[in-house]
Amino acid sequence: MAQTTVKDLMAESGVAFGTSGARGTVAAMTDRVCYGYARGFLSYLSGIGEFHPGGRVALAGDLRPSTPRILAACARAVRDSGGVPVFCGYVPTPALALFSFAEGMPSLMVTGSHIPADRNGIKFYRPAGEVLKSDEAGMSAQPVTLPEGTFTAEGMLAEAETLPPVTDVETAYVQRYLDHFGPDALSGKRIGIYQHSAVGREILARIVRELGAEIALLGRSETFIPVDTEAIRDEDVVLARDWASGGTFDAIVSTDGDSDRPLLADETGTWMRGDVLGILSAARVGATAVVTPVSSNTALELSGLFPRCRRTRIGSPYVIAAMTEEQGAPSDVVCGYEANGGFLLGSDITGAGGRTTTALPTRDAVLPILLVLTGPGSSVSEQLASLPQRITFSDRLKAFPPELGQKLFGMLKAGPADEQLALQTRLFGAFAGDAVSIDDTDGVRATFAGGEIVHLRGSGNAPELRCYTEAGSEERAVTLNRQALASVKTALGLKD
Repeated sequence: MAQTTVKDLMAESGVAFGTSGARGTVAAMTDRVCYGYARGFLSYLSGIGEFHPGGRVALAGDLRPSTPRILAACARAVRDSGGVPVFCGYVPTPALALFSFAEGMPSLMVTGSHIPADRNGIKFYRPAGEVLKSDEAGMSAQPVTLPEGTFTAEGMLAEAETLPPVTDVETAYVQRYLDHFGPDALSGKRIGIYQHSAVGREILARIVRELGAEIALLGRSETFIPVDTEAIRDEDVVLARDWASGGTFDAIVSTDGDSDRPLLADETGTWMRGDVLGILSAARVGATAVVTPVSSNTALELSGLFPRCRRTRIGSPYVIAAMTEEQGAPSDVVCGYEANGGFLLGSDITGAGGRTTTALPTRDAVLPILLVLTGPGSSVSEQLASLPQRITFSDRLKAFPPELGQKLFGMLKAGPADEQLALQTRLFGAFAGDAVSIDDTDGVRATFAGGEIVHLRGSGNAPELRCYTEAGSEERAVTLNRQALASVKTALGLKD
């Protein structure tokens, strides 16, 4: 028996391991590495009393070509840890979470979310919720046993692992929304379903149809497409506007690869930003406390709709931890959302006919889509127009290595506050004016004299530099973003 640790596997393979789970290239995520990470996760849960021999562990995955192989390696790890794998099929991450939380069992979702198909990942759930930042060190330090003869020299399983028959988790997930919104909630509406390669493409279509809408299935792909709800591809912008050009849709809806982040376009085919979708959704559930990362649109506070608003670092574990702290009186309705649109329900809420819809404190795509589709006003665009007109935009520099990020943020954070402000003004002042404040909650977020914002942050799951901008119009937010990224490239001596 070979012995190692999760931390050693991370160093050996280059596959990152943390609160967002394991993420890396498909080539690096060998069966041996995925097996080791899954065993380390269950070993950690065993140490805190949340996994025992004979215990069940739920598994599901997205539609990437590498997902079935990684699922098989995880199933073997569950069995070798003394557990019983429960295969839930290829379903949305929140459908797996809803099932596993209700059953009180750990779960693993094999997904790379929105990143390209040459990468993948494993997301880990404790029996009652997401793995949080406080769990990360304990998980990374876990000893892992790698049985002799289990893997080939290339790190693949020496013998095929068969997944058990599928356990249905789709029915309960669909029923959750039918019960909350009631029959005919979307009657009279015509909704386009942009399917691409999202794992929840059939489930989303089923829910919208069973709520009474007429649907049209659009853009289905059997090849994986990395749809990112936070940095929407130019191709997806064009597709939605072309589909809507005939004037026959009330909205077009979609999700990312593992269907935990929503995309919603209005009747003109204009995709709504996730952080605005979050505001409208929070208002629809009657939230008394709203938690969102620092990168989200400031229309949240400017709207005056919510008694309490709280900002966190970027990532659902930070949002969930703050949501827990915001729980107070029984009458509180606490929710959270991210700039990617993923909506987290921290409190039970009341749906149609007085039915209780239970909390689901993990990213969900279906609930925010339906909350806005059933919202007040005759159109999605009218709901958007009711909010303060602050527009956010995000883009990224791809193939941005960590050492370059260290150089950039070392420069941005060097010296006292006045020197940092002066540097921001030198970098961006020619097009944004003087920098007046800096927030380093996550990355570096600078606000300029005219109220515009430039926020730079390294991606947590890919070698990228994220840039978030906020301004008074979409055109200006987009222009500001492009100018900011160009300025960063110039400062770092990067070529186009």
